[in-house]
Amino acid sequence: MPKKTYDAIVVGGGSVGVPSAYNLAKRGLKVLVIDRRSAVGQGDNKAAIGGIRATHSDPAKIVLCSRSLEQMSTWRETHGTDVGWKSGGYVFPVYDETLESTLRGLFPTQHKWKLNIEWVDADTLGELVPGVQKSGLRGGTYSPDDGQLSPLKVPIAFQRAAMEYGAEFNFNERVSGYQIDSGKIKGVKTDKGEYEAPIVVVATGADATEDGNMLGINLPINPDSHEAGITAPVEHFLKPLIVDMRPGPDGKTANFYFGQNDEGQIIFCYTPKKLFPGHNRESMSEFLPVLARRMITLIPRMRHLLVRRVWRGLYPMTPDGVPIIDNAPQIEGLTLAVGMCGQGFMLGPGVGGEVAALAVDGQTSLPAEAHNKVRYGRDFSNTGTEALK
Repeated sequence: MPKKTYDAIVVGGGSVGVPSAYNLAKRGLKVLVIDRRSAVGQGDNKAAIGGIRATHSDPAKIVLCSRSLEQMSTWRETHGTDVGWKSGGYVFPVYDETLESTLRGLFPTQHKWKLNIEWVDADTLGELVPGVQKSGLRGGTYSPDDGQLSPLKVPIAFQRAAMEYGAEFNFNERVSGYQIDSGKIKGVKTDKGEYEAPIVVVATGADATEDGNMLGINLPINPDSHEAGITAPVEHFLKPLIVDMRPGPDGKTANFYFGQNDEGQIIFCYTPKKLFPGHNRESMSEFLPVLARRMITLIPRMRHLLVRRVWRGLYPMTPDGVPIIDNAPQIEGLTLAVGMCGQGFMLGPGVGGEVAALAVDGQTSLPAEAHNKVRYGRDFSNTGTEALK
C-alpha cells in the first residue's frame, strides 16, 4: 500500500498543534494532524482554566501571547465562531513591599515589549475586584488587554478553520517512530500506517520526551501536575482574572489564580509549593479545602459558591520555565513546539504562527532577543528566566 504524502505533519492535536496546523494550512500546505486521543484538545488543553495573558517577564512569552490576544479577541468577528472570549485583564494584588518591588521591577522589560500594564492603588484595585480583602492591600498590577477563552471551544474553532484550508485530522492514532534519512525528516510511522512529509512539527505537550527519544534528540520536558476546579455560574461581578502570588499560610501552596468566565462560573487553580512530578492526573482530596480557604481569605464573599467539579492536568516543564520553539538543528525539516510549562493554551495561537514561520520560511518571526529565549540549543541552567511562570 503506498504511503500517503503531505507537505507537513503535525504530531499533537492540542493547544499548540491545532493552531500550528491552521497556520500551516493557511500558508497553502497540505497538512495532516495525528493525535492518539479521540478529538482535538483532549489532552491537557481541556485542563486549562482559560486565562490568556501577555503579562509575563520573558520577552518571547510577552510577544507570543500578545499575538494570541490579538488573534483570539477578534476571532468571532473574523471567523464567525464563538470561542468564549471575555475581556477584563489580569490583576496581581499586592500585600507586601517585597512583592511590590518585584512586580514594579518587571515594568521596564514589560514596557519594552509593549505590554500594556500599570500599577494601580488599593482603591482602584478594589473597584476592579469587588469584595477583595482591603486590610494590608497596597495596590497591584493591572494589564487590561488580557482576557479569557473557553478551553473547550478554542481547539474546535481552530480545527474547523484548519479544515477549511484542507487540513486533515487522524485521531486514535499513536506515533511509533519518525523517518529520518541523511539528517532530514521524511515522515512519521504510526500504529496504523506510514506518512511522508518534508516538514514535521512535534507539539505533544507532556509526552514530548518520548518523541525526543524516538527522534534521537534530547527534549528536557518533565511534567508536573496541577489541579483546578469550577463553580456553578453566578451573576457576573468579576471582570479580570486574579493572581495572588503570596505563599499560602497552609504551607502547601505558592500562588493561586482564578477568574469568572463568560458563562459566570468561577474557575480556579493553584501552584503547589511541593510539586508533583510525573503524569498522575488523579485529583487529590486536599485540593479543594486548601484552595477554598485561600479564595475566601482573599475575597470573603466567595464563601457561598457551589463547586461543581475539580480536575488535574499536567504542566510540561522545561528547566528554565520557558518553551522550546525552534527548528531542530540536528534534523532538517523538524520543528519543535514543546515545553509550554502549563501555558500552552494562552501561548498556542501565537506559537502557531511562529511554527509556520520556522517550518515554511526557515526563520523565526520573533525579534532576535525573544527567539533566543526559546531556542532549542539554549543554556537551560538559567532557571530564573521567567518570574511569572
